[in-house]
Amino acid sequence: MKRRLAAGLLVSAMTITTLAGCGGGSQDAGTTAAPTETTAAATTAAGGSETTAAETSAEAEGESVVSGPTELTFIFADGDEGAKASMNEIVNRFNEAYPDITVTIEPGNGGAYSEFLKTKDSVGEFPDIMEMRDTAMYVRAGKLEPLSEEIQSMFLNTMKFDKEVYAVPLGGENTNGIIYNKKYFDENGFTEPTTYDEFITLCQAIKDKGDMAPLVVGGQDIWHMGFWFHKAYNDQVLSQDADFIKHCYEGTKDFSDPVIKATFEEMKTIMRFAQDGWTSTPDAQITTFLVSDMAAMMYSGTHMFSQIAQADPNFEMGWFAVPSPDGKTRLVGGAGVGGLAISAESAKDPDKKAAGEAFIKFFYAPENYKIYCERLSAIPATVDQPELDVLPIFQEVIDATVAADDLAPMWNGRVGENELPPDFRNFTYKTLVEVLQGTREIDSACEEMNKTWKTAMESFNPVTGVGIE
Repeated sequence: MKRRLAAGLLVSAMTITTLAGCGGGSQDAGTTAAPTETTAAATTAAGGSETTAAETSAEAEGESVVSGPTELTFIFADGDEGAKASMNEIVNRFNEAYPDITVTIEPGNGGAYSEFLKTKDSVGEFPDIMEMRDTAMYVRAGKLEPLSEEIQSMFLNTMKFDKEVYAVPLGGENTNGIIYNKKYFDENGFTEPTTYDEFITLCQAIKDKGDMAPLVVGGQDIWHMGFWFHKAYNDQVLSQDADFIKHCYEGTKDFSDPVIKATFEEMKTIMRFAQDGWTSTPDAQITTFLVSDMAAMMYSGTHMFSQIAQADPNFEMGWFAVPSPDGKTRLVGGAGVGGLAISAESAKDPDKKAAGEAFIKFFYAPENYKIYCERLSAIPATVDQPELDVLPIFQEVIDATVAADDLAPMWNGRVGENELPPDFRNFTYKTLVEVLQGTREIDSACEEMNKTWKTAMESFNPVTGVGIE
């Protein structure tokens, strides 16, 4: 049986920090935090457990992974208090379990983390281990060490750069799904669809009832269109060719391909059920539509749980994943571009490399990773899942990502030879809106996308290396 929870319970309990769905905005948002501590007192202050993972470590078995005392520096974006507390606790546990290795946390300067890391690099103080965000840039600069197959195997999926993995995710990507008015569903006998056709039938039934829109869409914010577009693109394009963008760079495919036309057709089918005036509705208002009985469902990420709860603590929400037309469930999730990484310079020292790898393995051991995931409401990205004490609706999302047939980042969140040229994402969404409004035919849209792509490739083509620093 599916689990449900009144939104009121979410207000104080859930803090969703994974806002990847919000238009590709800055990931460095946050407040500047005080320097972090790595003392036992910091662990106690953070509410840390007295239990450590020493029993499971190589040290406990009398085996050292290093030849002598080894020190590592570790930097992460410490603007979030939950992140700071959890990182301190895990580092303290590690230092206790590995007495011949000392990991020292350096302040990450909170809000301007990317700039902070660039500055550290420029003055010769690049850390040994770090939370990596601008991964592609640092990989191209030769600053990161490829991670071992043993580490890669710990994760449901990983992001590869030219067949190598340089960072492992701190949490799964922000998973999109349908958040719906459970009370309305129950009162009208509506049930969660188990197939794509059932979903369309459900939308039609709500539309025929006539008391509210089946779906609310915040089309005024162009990035919001990416939620549904990726759903259709995943169904029609990525299901057939995961390297479609790479092949467009190579010139063996283009945007007149039938799979692109099928993407537009699926979008036209779905958007028949959006509220009137969806192109003038900002994303900030979609919560109001849902809690005010103006729309029955929205398609967005888990970051909306807390927003809905704040808007109406008594609102009962349900959640489900929308299957693809072929019957499979494809979700946004798993590894993104960023995560924990080891510097290439540090890895030149065998002891530092071994210590860095030991730290990453330790961090993602279920009893330690649990701390991070619970404090940040992060979806676990590991194969060996920690047992989390989280709210039922959030656990339902976690379970869906584990059971999904495909788990991957959004089409505009990919790197390497499948990385989009700058601004091509927004051009696609604007063209999509024109098709949905009936001001442009699909064939014309495909022609315009091909013209824009050709121009974009002249300054950015990761296959040939053009525009790659």
